[in-house]
Amino acid sequence: MTAALHVGIAEQGKLHALAGDHQEALRHYREAIRLAVASGSPEVCFRHYTQCVLESLERLAAWDEILAFCERVQAHYAANPPPHELARLDLAGAHERRGVVLLKRGDAPAARAALALAVEHAGAGRMPLAEELLGWLRRGMQVDARRVQQQQERHRYFIVEREAVRSERAIPLPKALGAPLR
Repeated sequence: MTAALHVGIAEQGKLHALAGDHQEALRHYREAIRLAVASGSPEVCFRHYTQCVLESLERLAAWDEILAFCERVQAHYAANPPPHELARLDLAGAHERRGVVLLKRGDAPAARAALALAVEHAGAGRMPLAEELLGWLRRGMQVDARRVQQQQERHRYFIVEREAVRSERAIPLPKALGAPLR
């Protein structure tokens, strides 16, 4: 029952995200993460919900929170080198997200370095968004937030998409449960 509960709460969060209510989405995702961890659910659940959180934070332009998360991931892997492919892709994903955020903030040099690390850790052909943005930056192109957003959509960077949400599984949280993340 606990798995169905955290999955349902996360699905409700996704519905809120699709409606543009990212604060409410964050409240649901946080509770889904708490329940998944408390019940000993597979790590894939926690990872998926964390990606949903980061996506809503990005939609809210909560750059500092996203960058802090990316720094924690990078620090973790600096102390514990990635032991397998999934971990390498996790680290590459943190570098890509950092690069995207830095680019949206207007820090092209730092974004270029982060995107280069993403491609390096993932390997060629594994991070098409990072590779495209990095190529533009290496050619000296100006890349604004709108253009980054367009490429994110084109490369299906965002995981919360209408066709993937299972609304029949959604379970709304009572207002008193699950404090907002911000």
